[in-house]
Amino acid sequence: MNTAETLPYLSSRLLDRLGISTVDMVDEIERQIVGQRRGEVWCAPKAVVLPGDDRYIMATLGVASTPPVLATKSLVVNPRNAGRGLPTLNSLITLLDAETGLPLALVDGNWVTEKRTAALSAVAARRMARSDASSLAFIGCGVQARGHLEAFAALFPLREIRAFGRGTANRDALCQMAQSRGLQAIPCDTAREAVEGADMVVTTVTLVPKPAPFLDANWLKPGSFTVMTDQALPWLPETMPRFDRIIVDDLEQERTMAKLMVDPAMVAGDLTGLVCGDFAGRESAGETTAFVFRGLAVGIWRWRGWCMGGRMWERREREAVGRA
Repeated sequence: MNTAETLPYLSSRLLDRLGISTVDMVDEIERQIVGQRRGEVWCAPKAVVLPGDDRYIMATLGVASTPPVLATKSLVVNPRNAGRGLPTLNSLITLLDAETGLPLALVDGNWVTEKRTAALSAVAARRMARSDASSLAFIGCGVQARGHLEAFAALFPLREIRAFGRGTANRDALCQMAQSRGLQAIPCDTAREAVEGADMVVTTVTLVPKPAPFLDANWLKPGSFTVMTDQALPWLPETMPRFDRIIVDDLEQERTMAKLMVDPAMVAGDLTGLVCGDFAGRESAGETTAFVFRGLAVGIWRWRGWCMGGRMWERREREAVGRA
């Protein structure tokens, strides 16, 4: 049994050494989504606390039957952290044995947040974006943008990115990351300049303080695909009918929320329905599609027992620890 002295902590450095690819992550999340439909995976609606001082505090919970793991993620977003020399977002994941409740591990939540959020977007993109999409626009250039660049570059024939953000440091860092992957990178002075003509758009605008809408869906290219990790808050609501097809991450979770992300009349379904084939993500090359989400617990527990019933993960972990 793990104790406080023996409980493993999976740091970002160790997780990087495991060599889990984007395709592996996307495939695994799709497996878990299908597991929800089969009654093998369960997720609770996310809980959010807004203290009123610009902090955003959130928790998610998910349970899997194979392997039997219960995962919880606790997260704090605080813009004042920048003045402390700390990341704006910090989180931690705890893993318990879902059968006994005994602790299994602690996991760096920041690493998982970056990788898993982008992988969720990629699950939708596989079905909603054109397979020949070669240009990607970013509105918001922080950690989530970097995760999405890595994921989308692995799945699409990208040649170019455009980047727009509130500060030039993150924007330039994102452009440098793209250039290091052989992509053309265009820093943009306006959001419209970034969005117009792009095959895909990713918006990752920070939620605290709450952003005023400034993005116009009418700027979008016909046939484009947009990911909104920011609950569509930066988008002008009156322009959302521009989309031919919108899905959200979880219809059941959305029904419990005090403020809906999108008018339900415009929503075609959720990620589970998309993956399970209840409806098509795209029916023609000219459709303009979007995936809007606030976050799911799916995917936060599979870092232990992530393949071969846990044996491969444990072997990888030991090897990574030995190299660290």
